Amino acid sequence: MEQAWLDWVRRLQAIAQNGLLYTDGPFDRERYAALRAITAEIAAAGGGEPEQLAATFAAQGGYATPKVDVRAVAFREDRILLVRNRDDGLWSPPGGWVEVGERPSQAVEKELREESGYSGRAVKLVGIYDLDLRSRPRWPFHGFTLVILCELESSEPGPLHAAEIDSADFFAEDALPPLSIRLAAEQVRAAFAHERDRTLPSAFD
Repeated sequence: MEQAWLDWVRRLQAIAQNGLLYTDGPFDRERYAALRAITAEIAAAGGGEPEQLAATFAAQGGYATPKVDVRAVAFREDRILLVRNRDDGLWSPPGGWVEVGERPSQAVEKELREESGYSGRAVKLVGIYDLDLRSRPRWPFHGFTLVILCELESSEPGPLHAAEIDSADFFAEDALPPLSIRLAAEQVRAAFAHERDRTLPSAFD
């Protein structure tokens, strides 16, 4: 039931957002804006603040499409580079949402540099993963994660430029720290496999 409830919220939000994009009628705009507000109230019933959700929904413009997250998987001596997130104290590969106008390779290289301090070059797509199919809480927007293998170009890290990150370190596959929901453990282990065998095909849901 929880999955169906969130699917309804997403579909209603998309209808409201797309309606506001395409309609020119003032009365229709009022109706779609009201639908968006009601959708925020429904979403808030499952947890969260109605005002915050309404503001989040209102900030979405254009045609409703899935969001894209990138994660940089980089290695040194068969140890993966992970960063610790301030919000939960857990670890994940560096990454974040792709900005408008960025290529995936640009986005992942930027996130690697800003969150870990290391510069690197994107070399291979490990996989494209539907966030809904992972072992993580679902949220109001649909999205995909692109996991991209990067080769480090710097031997020492520079300063961190991401306020949400407080540390970066390398870990062996059999000694991983507690992982954040930002990337599932099976995807982290898939990254190790791709690092060891660059001929593996990219995964996709």
